[in-house]
Amino acid sequence: MAQRLAVPVVVVGGITVGGAGKTPLTLHLVEALRRRGYAPAIISRGYGGAVSGEMEVRPDSSAGVVGDEPLLLRRRANCPVFVGADRVAAGKALLATHPEVDLILCDDGLQHYRLARDFEIAVFDRRGLGNGWQLPAGPLREPINRLREVDAVVLNDAPLAAIEMAGSPAAVFSMRLEGAEFFALHDPARKIAAAALRERTLHAVAGIGEPQRFFDHLKALGLAFEPHAFPDHHAYEAGELAFGDGVILSTEKDAVKLRAVLAPDVEAWVLPVTAVLSPGLDQLIVEKLNGRAPA
Repeated sequence: MAQRLAVPVVVVGGITVGGAGKTPLTLHLVEALRRRGYAPAIISRGYGGAVSGEMEVRPDSSAGVVGDEPLLLRRRANCPVFVGADRVAAGKALLATHPEVDLILCDDGLQHYRLARDFEIAVFDRRGLGNGWQLPAGPLREPINRLREVDAVVLNDAPLAAIEMAGSPAAVFSMRLEGAEFFALHDPARKIAAAALRERTLHAVAGIGEPQRFFDHLKALGLAFEPHAFPDHHAYEAGELAFGDGVILSTEKDAVKLRAVLAPDVEAWVLPVTAVLSPGLDQLIVEKLNGRAPA
């Protein structure tokens, strides 16, 4: 039986395997809902980490312990973040520690049905529904008709045709990721524009759901580089990144792990991205929450 927390829960997830942009969307929603007067927090499984039970993520936590995405969320969102395989227990631990929180965003929890939710968002990228088959024959965690049950679908750099097999799902919003300024891996206060890197020997590193998305972003910034794709949530070792005298470019998700692997004298730059959405998603969430039955 689903268990309800003492505050509303908004789930940001997907029915396909692999990253589709859930983390930048979660960051966007934290800011949007904060502007509307909420005090939001985040719970996550902590995939790739070694947490047993529930744990609060600190800005100086180890990605190897809490997971790369929760650590990124904590550093960027500046709000409480708890991890735990049991999202109900993680939510209760968070609220016990931070009673000021009045809304929880659950990162990648669409299939965690023990946690009752008040609003569901399914995120897709340009890969869409793939062949429309469920695992292991295709990329779907759940049947296509699951989209008829969610409150909103967010298409990350993808046309509506990416989910056309689903028929007519709930409200659909478009999203794109913007970012053109890098920061230094070992000194985040140092910034550099993409143009300053165009004459350098560059190596782009990406261990995300779709590395090509990062590579395409770099190409759009006018950069020429050698791409190095790794599995999602990859645990890097220094030897894998020994590219000689070249400059390393990475995603922000990879950077939370690379900082502990690359020596300070290795020149590495990180590209943070921000989600830009078509209007109305935060308003839709607020309207739904205002109409929910009391816990």
